[in-house]
Amino acid sequence: MTADKKTDVAPKGTASASRKAWTPKTTVEVVLEQIGKQEKRVADLQHELDAQKASLNKLLQAKKILEAS
Repeated sequence: MTADKKTDVAPKGTASASRKAWTPKTTVEVVLEQIGKQEKRVADLQHELDAQKASLNKLLQAKKILEAS
């Protein structure tokens, strides 16, 4: 029931050689990234709003039919 330890894991110092170095983003890159994310959020919300409006229209049509009966 004891957990087996992994012995083939490389030390942290040697793994960094295969990774590319971190470079900080410029302010312009950060703002452009934020704009892109916000545009995507707005597009997703617009799509959801359109779906909700379609559902509401169907329910309103059903309401008209039920009230006419």
